[in-house]
Amino acid sequence: MDPETVDRLRASGGDEAADAIGPDGRVPHGSSDDPDLLDFSANTNPRVPPGAARVFEDAFETARSYPDDDYPAFREAAAAFVDCAPEQVIPTAGGLEAIRLAVQTAVSDGDRVLLPYPSFGEYAREVRLQGATPAFVPHDELLDADPAGHALAVVCNPNNPTGETADRVALREFADRCRAAGTTLLVDEAFLGFTDEPSLAGTEGVVVARSLTKLFGLPGVRMGYAVGTERERDRLATARRAWSMSAPAAAVGAHCYRQAEFVADTRARVDRERARLRDRLGERFDVFPSDAPFLLFSVAESAASVDEVLASAREAGIALRDARTFRGLDSHIRVAVRTPAENDRLLEALDV
Repeated sequence: MDPETVDRLRASGGDEAADAIGPDGRVPHGSSDDPDLLDFSANTNPRVPPGAARVFEDAFETARSYPDDDYPAFREAAAAFVDCAPEQVIPTAGGLEAIRLAVQTAVSDGDRVLLPYPSFGEYAREVRLQGATPAFVPHDELLDADPAGHALAVVCNPNNPTGETADRVALREFADRCRAAGTTLLVDEAFLGFTDEPSLAGTEGVVVARSLTKLFGLPGVRMGYAVGTERERDRLATARRAWSMSAPAAAVGAHCYRQAEFVADTRARVDRERARLRDRLGERFDVFPSDAPFLLFSVAESAASVDEVLASAREAGIALRDARTFRGLDSHIRVAVRTPAENDRLLEALDV
């Protein structure tokens, strides 16, 4: 990436501290590849649907040919899960590619884009790559913002890293205001599958970005999609690369979306364990309420610093997410909600 582009990506775009951008223009993410560490820094399901490995292996032979670019089985399964029409589903290699596709097709050089903060850092990066300017709004105030004069508005639901889902009525009303203002609304629903909240997929003027990798614990397979209607759908379909998802990924994705019992069990486990973790972590830290498979907490009122908490957890064999890389956060850590036994290890490492 050329230095000029990196400088543009590192620009703050507002009065608050700039989003953390590396020297190569990349956004920091959770996830540890150290096999000796239990990874609480990435918010992926620690369990995978039964039969997923078999489906992936069975699809290997089909990978020797180009996939069917219509992806009919995947589109039907995804549409059934989010309650939209199959033709509105645009397959992508993961949720981040769906976000990029949405930004590329809605934003031009010189545009302004409403973005929440603290939230997923890739939104601002994609906006700046298009030559547009992020207009940052506190994530819990964005639904009250005026979308007029903005090419795009982005809502992360549930918001990452804070974890709250948007009020259902307020989100619908905001979508209506965006449509009236001629502003495309992008709703990132990467974690909505962990809840029973309805998707906005199929709503006029709205592009929904979805990732299967969080709910089904398979980030390396790269399964995702965008959903759009009418003008937005046509733009997404035209800009989408041919063969945008591998044949094994499409097969695994279709299989995962048919695992209703797995999804129900996952939601119940996450609900139970998140409540337990929040109660225990609250004995020592200031913990945010969350509807997602992760919790954000501040160490500001504790005796330890963020660096000390991260280091002590690492000594205990656990990787946590340093949330100071999110705009507006300066004393925060994010932890995933994993299995009961793994969560016990986290609580012991954090001395709660």
